[in-house]
Amino acid sequence: MVQKNKGPPPRAAPEPAAPKRRGRPRAYQPEIALGKALDLFRKDGFAATSLDDLSAATGMNRPSLYGAFGDKRELYLKSYARYRADARTAMIDIFRDELPIRERLDRIYAVALDIYLSGDAGPRGCFTVITAASEAISDPEIRAMVLEGFSELDKAFAACFRLAKENGELPASADPQVLAQLASATIHTIAIRARARVPRKELEAIVAGAIDVMVPPQR
Repeated sequence: MVQKNKGPPPRAAPEPAAPKRRGRPRAYQPEIALGKALDLFRKDGFAATSLDDLSAATGMNRPSLYGAFGDKRELYLKSYARYRADARTAMIDIFRDELPIRERLDRIYAVALDIYLSGDAGPRGCFTVITAASEAISDPEIRAMVLEGFSELDKAFAACFRLAKENGELPASADPQVLAQLASATIHTIAIRARARVPRKELEAIVAGAIDVMVPPQR
């Protein structure tokens, strides 16, 4: 009897592939997303920055933004805190190092100008002066952060001037607190002018003149 060809044995069904894990995009890393939100708030301010703008800048949809940072105001507060922390890190060694007072001031203002003149779309100025100070009018928490920042800067400058006075770089009549306020005021004015696109050379001339007023060159 001729046997019928039964054909090849049936193949075993393939095992289902393990589901692929979806890695979170780079923008979802909290510090990177916060940095992008910071750039946007610093450029456009609080009121002019929408949740859609923040979503586009960070690559995160609204639910993800809320989950990671809270509402728009909370994200703004976190962005401002990040800005202050970054600025503090950029300057802390200059304030701590023992340097001649004129050299110290020159280096502090040089770093400040680097910060204020940065930005792909143009100089961004200072977060505190350009945007947070405006929000401080109606928001007590932002106002407290702004005042704390002013006080912190005044105290840091005052410590520099006290040391300079002790080292004989300033006359006995010099008032470190008053000089500190003048130094802080210079920081604020170059921040505003930087945002208005005043050229760096002109800002450096303002700084040089301010340093000569605070610490007259020794003859």
